[in-house]
Amino acid sequence: MLRVLGSTKRLCTGLRRREFLQVGGLGAAGLGATGLMSGSAVRASNGPESNEGSRLPGFGQAKQCIILFLYGSPSQLETFDMKPAAPVEIRGTMQPIASSLPGLDVCEYLPHMSRIMDRTTVVRSVTHPYPIHGVAYAMTGVPLIDVGMELSPQDPRHHPWFGSVVEYLDRQHAHDRDPHAVQNLALPFPFSSQRTDQPFRAGPYGAYLGTALNPVSTEFVGEGTKTITKARTGFSFTGPEPYLGCTDDSHFRLAGTGPGSDVTIDRLNRRRSLLQQFDDSRRDLSRTLSGKALNTLQEQALSLVTSSKVREALDVRRESHATREQYGMTLFGQGCLAARRMLEAGTRLATVFWDEYGLAGDAWDTHFQHYPRMKEQLLPPFDRAVSGLLLDLEQRGMLDETLVAVLSEHGRTPRLDNSPGGGRNHWARAYSALFFGGGIAKGQVVGASDKHASDVADRPVSPKDLLATMYHLLGIDPHTHIPDRTQRPTSLVPEGNEVVAEMLA
Repeated sequence: MLRVLGSTKRLCTGLRRREFLQVGGLGAAGLGATGLMSGSAVRASNGPESNEGSRLPGFGQAKQCIILFLYGSPSQLETFDMKPAAPVEIRGTMQPIASSLPGLDVCEYLPHMSRIMDRTTVVRSVTHPYPIHGVAYAMTGVPLIDVGMELSPQDPRHHPWFGSVVEYLDRQHAHDRDPHAVQNLALPFPFSSQRTDQPFRAGPYGAYLGTALNPVSTEFVGEGTKTITKARTGFSFTGPEPYLGCTDDSHFRLAGTGPGSDVTIDRLNRRRSLLQQFDDSRRDLSRTLSGKALNTLQEQALSLVTSSKVREALDVRRESHATREQYGMTLFGQGCLAARRMLEAGTRLATVFWDEYGLAGDAWDTHFQHYPRMKEQLLPPFDRAVSGLLLDLEQRGMLDETLVAVLSEHGRTPRLDNSPGGGRNHWARAYSALFFGGGIAKGQVVGASDKHASDVADRPVSPKDLLATMYHLLGIDPHTHIPDRTQRPTSLVPEGNEVVAEMLA
């Protein structure tokens, strides 16, 4: 068996971190259960919904996209929907400050973001019925989610990740993409791979489109500069936390390609020769559509491994010290910088996860020590990274064609509990999301929550509506159908979900 971009650590699917191709027993079905081989994606019919969507502004304005996914879910009350008139057990202890968008206050620990809010759209009325860590629900077309699915990436009910769908449709419609560029990237490491003693979580996978359309993951190379102790029932972690700060030599590389990996360039060259021998024995297959698609994926995999362009783009050490500081010398900040560099190198979509590190129930999942964690661990790095990204894209002339979405799976409870340091639990009835660039309106607030940020008071927006809007801006009709694992046509978003017109410039 030949592996490219693999390592000894297995993902939840049972595959290696990134097995672009396996030679020896790999049939056409190994690349996906659908028409990845046959190339079948069906546009929605020219019905009323499709015509209405085509009349909305911004279709295709975003040529590329960065998703900033805050795993664990930040509190709407300590970010973009503060309620200073509410009782203290609701509003908490953090204070609002004015932003550059009149009428939109933000948390006092977001001073850099307060100065750029006039270039963004905030949606304050995101709502759905699943207050669990359903990354898959927030970022795929799956119509429902439960805890079992959230902890089982192989559950056949899952739908493909947003970036996987974009890459699939680009391939189907022969968009001119650089074969040496990663089109669907995940930073800073394979999702859910750095937490202890728990199964992998669902979310960023190709699902019925096949493992070949899983995002290409990176590895973080560097060290944390601040040691932290985290604990929850039955688990604990003490060690350097790169989300708090990372060393100057920190950078990223494609997963499984660094020192200690079993794929070196010399070995790759030998394997290329072996691959050619296999190909000689499979000429009949190569004459079919399936064989042609397989050859294409093989060449793409080999191109990525040997591409100095990708390697250099992920090396944020090539940036000036001032630029790196603008994003913040943290794992999330440098991940955002790497995402921008990868877009310049030809990447269509990059996702930067603020993921669990060292401990399950970490990141933005503030069931306990809510205020210490928000003040010291979460808000300051977030503030620097997001504001730094917007200003950098703006300065480089990239903002108008780059869609940036700051998303999470839900919000947090309006009422604080009595956990040490305060705690806010899961809440999906009303929460916020942030967007800018790539066809997004500037200085817009969409929807509203009630006086306690508990329920939607105006203009409810589903996560699926947000996905429909993102597809629209990337030039994809959200009512496009693709074949599922049984070859039935399946819409990218569930029926009834629509583009949020108020978000569009």
